[in-house]
Amino acid sequence: MAAIATFSLALSAQDATKVQPRSYQVVFENDEVRVIRYAALPGMGVCGTGVHSHPRHLTILLTPARVRVTENGKTFVAVNKEGDVFWSEAGRHETENISGRGVRSLIVEFKRPRKS
Repeated sequence: MAAIATFSLALSAQDATKVQPRSYQVVFENDEVRVIRYAALPGMGVCGTGVHSHPRHLTILLTPARVRVTENGKTFVAVNKEGDVFWSEAGRHETENISGRGVRSLIVEFKRPRKS
């Protein structure tokens, strides 16, 4: 994933909580983090619509998920089970819920750039 310099740049590309507020909700926010809860129907993006970006973040799956991910010109399928937790560096991608059922998750976005 390509690094993104600041949180504001990441959000300016597309803030899913503003584009689809019924699917994406901010459940906690302070100066350090923003926690988003999302629910994605089959065929829907699971962490944003279309090509979008995130700052570095932690994802916590609340349901099993099978997701088609396209980033850096490559497409792959990610399969996770309920309770899986994974880290992602800042970057841009496109995702699609191909689970055949709803997917729910929490994303913990870190606002400050990584210290060098």
